[in-house]
Amino acid sequence: MPAPNPKIGFVSLGCPKALVDSERILTQLKAEGYGIVPRYDKAHAVIVNTCGFIDAAVQESLDAIGEALHENGKVIVTGCLGKRDALIREAYPDVLAITGPQDYASVMNAVHKALPKPHDPFVDLVPQRRLGDAQDNEIGVKLTPKHYAYLKISEGCNHRCTFCIIPSMRGDLVSRPIDEVLVEAEKLVRSGVKELLVISQDTSAYGVDVRYAERAWRGHAYQTRMTDLCRGLGELGAWVRLHYVYPYPHVDDVIPLMAEGKILPYLDIPFQHASPRILKLMKRPGNIDKTLDRIHAWRRVCPDITIRSTFIVGFPGETDAEFEELLDFLHEAQLDRVGAFAYSPVGGARANDLPDPVPEELKEDRLERFMQVQAGISAAKLQQKIARTLTVLVDEVAGGAAIARSMADAPEIDGVVRIRDGASLKPGQFVEVRVIGAGAHDLDARLVRDA
Repeated sequence: MPAPNPKIGFVSLGCPKALVDSERILTQLKAEGYGIVPRYDKAHAVIVNTCGFIDAAVQESLDAIGEALHENGKVIVTGCLGKRDALIREAYPDVLAITGPQDYASVMNAVHKALPKPHDPFVDLVPQRRLGDAQDNEIGVKLTPKHYAYLKISEGCNHRCTFCIIPSMRGDLVSRPIDEVLVEAEKLVRSGVKELLVISQDTSAYGVDVRYAERAWRGHAYQTRMTDLCRGLGELGAWVRLHYVYPYPHVDDVIPLMAEGKILPYLDIPFQHASPRILKLMKRPGNIDKTLDRIHAWRRVCPDITIRSTFIVGFPGETDAEFEELLDFLHEAQLDRVGAFAYSPVGGARANDLPDPVPEELKEDRLERFMQVQAGISAAKLQQKIARTLTVLVDEVAGGAAIARSMADAPEIDGVVRIRDGASLKPGQFVEVRVIGAGAHDLDARLVRDA
């Protein structure tokens, strides 16, 4: 017999792109009358949205599936690891269904099969929209705080980096129509969102698959491309932060928009390495001298720009000299925010077949040296901000202080600004602060009081 008030438990793992997928599924579940509960023992079934990018993420996802099965017994698996159906079935043959990322219809079909949709005489005669349709732009369930939201502009990726298996999981690039994205952004801002974080697998490639098709928004024509998207988002009065930006030439065109205050002076660019030979093995852009020239040019146009990047150390074949090239690049580029990973083989990645793997101990030693160098660079840069006045966005208030972020800080991955006298502030509030101290990653500040 169907549960009278079916309730779903939900576990969301992985990157912000996966989080947006979770938000869409949860929105559809609530729209169809399903309850969402935070405990296994209160749920009639559990959905686990998995990650499968690196081995550690695969294991975390498998552990989450196992825990849900043990605690609840009825589990539907979706997300990137769902593309490895055999791996999941071998470990957990009793899962109800397995779907890949973005396959919202299959997730809902599995839910309907396990827990028939509750009957609502007031809405059951209304034709349903399909989840993910262009017209489905109402603001639904959000898993982020009310004051910021991820804005996913495309799915998939056309690159074939040898260390990555994302295209095999999420497919080739599929861009959302620009008017659809701008309408969603507009509604998010109207609902109280103060910061829009633009995400995709390759933000710079936005629109290439649709030949930059032109659409209308607010009575004006916009091409489906990154520069026009930034121009439109800059009209909304919210912070706009760009993530996953490949350093294509047209990235130069958005720097003036940053200098004008239309979008945040922040670029998240995954450089990955600095050795031309290693970059070639990675199937990544490899002209580092030109990259350095462009970084310097961006800073001339927009001196306050924050550049964040990620790197891989210990890639197969990386020599001591090539690692030193990477350290030299760090010193020269003076990047503001940097993350790094020791290379880890990923099932199905072509880099696994490359010769001369770097020993684990050496990889870890290089990672430690890399992060020490970057910590010194970061600390020096933050010291220069002492006594400056910054606009910050408050994330939380606890223990008599407020935790906020400046324009240079993306949530979850960058530093924070601790406002010592911020007990009276509220999340989502913009305030002016004066920096009074700095560490390697974070700032201390006090409120700027009106005279």
